[in-house]
Amino acid sequence: MKVTIDNKTKRGEIPMEVKIAVIGGSGLYKIDNASLIEEIDVPTPFGMPSDLISIMDIGGIKTAFLPRHGRGHRYTPTEVPSEANIWALKSLGVQQIISISAVGSLKEKYKPGDFVILDQLIDRTKSRANSFFREGIVGHVQFAEPFCPTMREKLTEILTARYSKNQEGRTFHKQGTLVVMEGPLFSTKAESELYRSWNADLIGMTALPEAKLAREAEICYATIAMVTDYDCWHEEKESVSADMVMETMNKNIRAVKEILPEAIKSVTSIADCSCRHAAENAIVTEPSLIPYETKRKLSLFYSKYWD
Repeated sequence: MKVTIDNKTKRGEIPMEVKIAVIGGSGLYKIDNASLIEEIDVPTPFGMPSDLISIMDIGGIKTAFLPRHGRGHRYTPTEVPSEANIWALKSLGVQQIISISAVGSLKEKYKPGDFVILDQLIDRTKSRANSFFREGIVGHVQFAEPFCPTMREKLTEILTARYSKNQEGRTFHKQGTLVVMEGPLFSTKAESELYRSWNADLIGMTALPEAKLAREAEICYATIAMVTDYDCWHEEKESVSADMVMETMNKNIRAVKEILPEAIKSVTSIADCSCRHAAENAIVTEPSLIPYETKRKLSLFYSKYWD
């Protein structure tokens, strides 16, 4: 069943509230081992999301699923409508997002096929709207820890239990610093070596502005990253290509789908988190001076602070 929600729909009128969402990256456009409840079309003040949002039963928990690049991979990293994606998920009641993302490795120890729970980001994007605070409203949200610590802890427990003995030939890393580049081209060798000199671990194209916008929207956000390649710095390995990324990613998709039910069950056990109050003291603009149109766009997030 397909349901359309316009941006005037009130929270109590939403046919299916969900508390957790999964945003799928390259190669993850649908979840086969789950029951589809309905698909929801959610226009937003920031345009349309990447695709219809699928409400699914995953391990007995209602979960929203949204393919970041759209089904059929239609959006480049720069074109992904992250503002609309986050607004749409928030409008459905989502409090937590598990992001699945393909990344390249900048260090030997992060091997293709490995899973990583990211803990830090370096922003090298330049052509993306990266904040909801603009057009007459100013706010400064803390972002020292860009990924929800409580979600990271839960996901780490799940993946440690699964991969600690390396029975599947896969290594799991509890942390990693990701450089987020603009794309869609891959790095030059000089850029790759520069990022390595910064002691960065991984490189990708889509964690930002998604993580920033989720924090501003007071949604807990964590990423399970899947290493697909060695970028272009490794002298003994072929430089990264789209075919290489997709081949490794497709091998990882089955493993991701297998761990999702347990991961979702674990993170939804978190009763509350500081991420869900991130903007409480962040807005510095006098409410009476915020333009009407800006208030309309952002009332979903912040009306509780200026009413």
